[in-house]
Amino acid sequence: MPSRLFAVKPCSGTPDVCRPDCGVTPSNPMNKDIIDFNVIDEHGPQSYTGSYEVDASELARPEFSGTAAAKIEATADRGDLPGEYVIDGTVGFTADLTCSRCVEPYPFANNSSFHVRFRPRPEPTSEDEEIEITAAEELDVEFYSEPLVPLRDLTVEQIQLSIPMKPLCEESCMGLCPTCGANRSREECKCADSIVDDRWDALKGIREQLAKKKDV
Repeated sequence: MPSRLFAVKPCSGTPDVCRPDCGVTPSNPMNKDIIDFNVIDEHGPQSYTGSYEVDASELARPEFSGTAAAKIEATADRGDLPGEYVIDGTVGFTADLTCSRCVEPYPFANNSSFHVRFRPRPEPTSEDEEIEITAAEELDVEFYSEPLVPLRDLTVEQIQLSIPMKPLCEESCMGLCPTCGANRSREECKCADSIVDDRWDALKGIREQLAKKKDV
């Protein structure tokens, strides 16, 4: 399984969210919208909270429509390995998802916890080489190239992981009729009565031949 690399977007130059190396003197070095590993090294464990509106374009999931109201609470501390940082927290959000059976929107709410370990990105031995994670205990590891993790990006990632692979408005949803497209959980259709299973056509022919032999 290829590793996940947390990439920080280029600095916009905004004083209160700029990177330490961008040349702008931040007015708030303890910016709580960005988890700065250098701050953790200097001041110890840090707590973060944030509320965000996440647009469907940020998730690239066809089941998701509109925007999600999300809230994140997280704590970050140094890990056991050199350059490792551990972030624990919870992300809650509400959004409209599209049911995978009836293809209708329905309200969805989720609150889940997460545990992520960030480690410095190893240097690959070749340009095309990918970093592989093979051990099960390393599935929660992400690699960073800069010591900054935007809280919003972490929120979006956790929402991605929380959306069901096949969202259902209800477990009992009967889906759409493949013939007329009616929502079978809301209305009845007579399409099933008019559908004949082709597998019975051969037996029907044999039965007709036997009936003719009896008449001879």
